[in-house]
Amino acid sequence: MDVSQYLEIFLDETKEHLQNLNTQILELESDAENMDTINEIFRAAHSLKGMAGTMGFKRMQNLTHDMENVFSEVRTGNIKVQPEMIDVLFQCLDALEEYTDNIQTSANEGTNDNEILIKQLNDILDGGSTKEQATEAAGSKAAAEGTVGGEKWKDIVLEDSQVAVLQEAKKQGRKVYGLNVVVEANCVLKAARAFLVFKAVEEIAEIIVSSPSAQEVEEEKFDRDFTLIVLSQASLEELIKAGESVSEIEKVIGGEIDLDHLKSQDAAKEQEATQEQAQEKETETASQAVAPATQAPQPAAAAKQAPAAGRKQAPAKPVVNRTVRVDIEKLDSLMNLVSELIIAKNSLVSASSQDQTKMNGSFNEHIEYLESVTTNLHESVMKVRMVPIESVVQKFPRMIRDLSKKLDKKMELYMTGEETELDRTVVDEIGDPLMHLLRNSADHGLESAEIRAQRGKDPVGSIFLDAYQDGNNVVIEVRDDGNGIDVEKVRAKAIERGTVTPAQAAAMSDKEIINLLFLPSFSTAKEVTDVSGRGVGLDVVKSKIESLSGEVEVKSTLGEGSTWTIRLPLTLAIIQALMVVVGDEKYAISLGCIQILEDLSPSDIKLVQNKEVIHLRGTVIPLIRLNEVLDVESSRSQDENLIVVIVKKGDQQVGLVVDELIGQQEIVIKPLGKYMKQCKFISGATILGDGEIALILDTNALI
Repeated sequence: MDVSQYLEIFLDETKEHLQNLNTQILELESDAENMDTINEIFRAAHSLKGMAGTMGFKRMQNLTHDMENVFSEVRTGNIKVQPEMIDVLFQCLDALEEYTDNIQTSANEGTNDNEILIKQLNDILDGGSTKEQATEAAGSKAAAEGTVGGEKWKDIVLEDSQVAVLQEAKKQGRKVYGLNVVVEANCVLKAARAFLVFKAVEEIAEIIVSSPSAQEVEEEKFDRDFTLIVLSQASLEELIKAGESVSEIEKVIGGEIDLDHLKSQDAAKEQEATQEQAQEKETETASQAVAPATQAPQPAAAAKQAPAAGRKQAPAKPVVNRTVRVDIEKLDSLMNLVSELIIAKNSLVSASSQDQTKMNGSFNEHIEYLESVTTNLHESVMKVRMVPIESVVQKFPRMIRDLSKKLDKKMELYMTGEETELDRTVVDEIGDPLMHLLRNSADHGLESAEIRAQRGKDPVGSIFLDAYQDGNNVVIEVRDDGNGIDVEKVRAKAIERGTVTPAQAAAMSDKEIINLLFLPSFSTAKEVTDVSGRGVGLDVVKSKIESLSGEVEVKSTLGEGSTWTIRLPLTLAIIQALMVVVGDEKYAISLGCIQILEDLSPSDIKLVQNKEVIHLRGTVIPLIRLNEVLDVESSRSQDENLIVVIVKKGDQQVGLVVDELIGQQEIVIKPLGKYMKQCKFISGATILGDGEIALILDTNALI
């Protein structure tokens, strides 16, 4: 069967199950007795196993099968959760993620069998039971094996209507057969194999009864065999051959049924009543001879139900994939707005057919209505594109747990605002920068337990990840209660590397020195480890955030900790912009970065180190003449006043000199593609109402 069409769904659901397993195993580490967590892990492993088996990824299937076996034993109490088991399980998750990455890149899981991990899982299974439990389990298994197969159809109790159907069919020359189907002991997808057996048998026979029921078989509520009673004109050999044609079916036992020996429900009730009466008499006799405190035997009905309680329960259905889920209210809003758009269109059509004198008055109203609807439609589409950052940050607790062990530091991660929503494209890109900042806090920020004790701090370091919405931006803060940044150490390192001269370093503020950490290959680590120290990290963070039209800044107090702040636009698709003219060209500047507009006289311009600046309300602000940057001729004479757009990036301000202001406009950003990437200060383009194209200025890059 060609399963490539399901690959995308498989990858989405696998990633969700793996993240769920990461979260649940972390919880299990802190609460080893929580049965809800244990059951959830078992279900997730079971679902992953089934999905991998269906797609034909055998290595992934084998690993998840052994994980499921371990948790099956944990559920029954045969194995206790130990710290070593948690470590092995996390290694298994890493291996499964490796399989998933391989499948995503090449549609193939790779050749790594992870034999060491599978052996470790089997060692947990072998060492999980005491000798008495092992002996008991072996005895139970032997007993179970002894009951597999055989003529179990003889024990099936039929309803009277079913007996009548069989008797009528017998008169018409059709034969009644009993079939007992045994699946192989190592079969992973028992329910799927059973379904194929049902399908094969139904082609030449009519299935009257299934024990367990078809529903229970579908939910895998059976051990190794199930029994069918069928009607057919085919021979017994043909039926057995049909059942055994399915792979992973060990054998099919069959026989023709003598209707006289079939048990009907009425007959079974009579027999049960007789047994109960006999049992009651035995109980009365026994109670006269034994002390009154002796417990009476179970009633027959309860005795019958007891074995079913020990039967393996079917795992819950997999959680519905959230990657394609959209809140129904958002869709309702979109539907309503589309219907309003149709009404607006019809109004314009109607207005255009009126007399010219009548039309002028109503036409402007219709245009305003249309503008209102399209603005609301934009907002609704933006909301549909928005997803919680939870999908990114939920993998970090596991990462901090691993770093705590690797660095031999005690640390805890506290997260808030996981429900904060960002544009889908931003969420997909934000994971790596956040990971770098968290690793930086864990390795560079937090001190060792000894140093923390000397400073009177809690031996367990704290790392915080907070997200919240601030106007048209989302702010994500990564902070820690560690050492903070040693500015003098950074200054010395910068001089040592030749990044700045001693004179320049002496003149630089603490903030300017700290910003040197964002330079490529700049690291203050004394030794290179696999966690940090290679100088790769903060420059990656800065470039990635700025490519998303965002900004990153850091504040630090030595001995108390650091706070890294990332500010991102809510969406990359639609923004409010100020339209300006430079020369004879139109440009857009995002309103989010604009502080104020100024009309200045040429005499207000001063020179500092041969560069133009203005002094505005106590602040010296550098000027950038956009006509020079964009290489166009200004349409204003040197004597005219300057129109200056003051823009901000972090704490820095710059004045952009433009020729004209057009006004505020909502624009749709269109990417320029790879050929235009070298032009750093242009972040995209937009199409104006008259069809003209305007480029969008990246003020961060200009600053």
